[in-house]
Amino acid sequence: MLRHPCFDEKAHREVGRLHLPVAPACNIKCRYCEPDFSCVHESRPGVTSSVLLPSGVVEYVERALTLEPRIEVIGIAGPGDALANKATFKALETVREHFPEKKICLATNGLALPQNVEQLASLGVEFISVTVNFVEPETGARVIKGVKTEGGLAGPEAARLLLERQLQGIQMAADAGIHIKINTVLIPGINDHEIDRIAMLASRAGASLMNILGLIPVGEFAGRRAPGSKEISMARSRAASYLPQFLSCKRCRADALGIPGKGDRSLEGMCAAKGGNLLCL
Repeated sequence: MLRHPCFDEKAHREVGRLHLPVAPACNIKCRYCEPDFSCVHESRPGVTSSVLLPSGVVEYVERALTLEPRIEVIGIAGPGDALANKATFKALETVREHFPEKKICLATNGLALPQNVEQLASLGVEFISVTVNFVEPETGARVIKGVKTEGGLAGPEAARLLLERQLQGIQMAADAGIHIKINTVLIPGINDHEIDRIAMLASRAGASLMNILGLIPVGEFAGRRAPGSKEISMARSRAASYLPQFLSCKRCRADALGIPGKGDRSLEGMCAAKGGNLLCL
């Protein structure tokens, strides 16, 4: 048992985790993404009630542990991309120094993963989730608008670069002994025909688990339909030929707290007081 609720089905119902919402910037633009930094009521990736400054991490974690002492994992999952923010690395250093007994994880789109694997490993990151949504550049151009590095790229060229960086980063992280899970957003009519190929390439690169999620119709995809449970089940069945499937994902917020399978909650309101040691943007 890995004792990470997003990598182990049993731990999903027993082990708590805390997301530190320190990473608001993102280095790509996904058509299905609509970030919200003052969101209270929605439960989905990309939203948080506040953005936390690294200087407030210690008090934030201490308060979270008071609310839920079963937290064993501390991670960074946005609300942007973890690796597009310098604050991520400062926050991870703080966690490693003050809470060395906790496991560390993060989620990323993978664009900046190759150049950061060595530092992440040195900081004690044990788990990384990489969102991989396509294989063909033409499909990728329908999923992402562009990337904000390399001078800015768009269309198939941007998608091709992203996939190359994702697979390279997955391989490097796996070689460093980090557990890698692939998150894939199933978008009917766009990438549903590539799910098994995503699983195959990710498995060859070193991923050990896959998490297929249904589209949440927001952003540019607000008018599209979400896949039904049967479509998701069929996609998982095809992908399972290459990677074990994680079945219990709750599509957590960037400030999620608790045991996902048992009344998950967020630290809503903890950043309302901007004085003292708890500093939020």
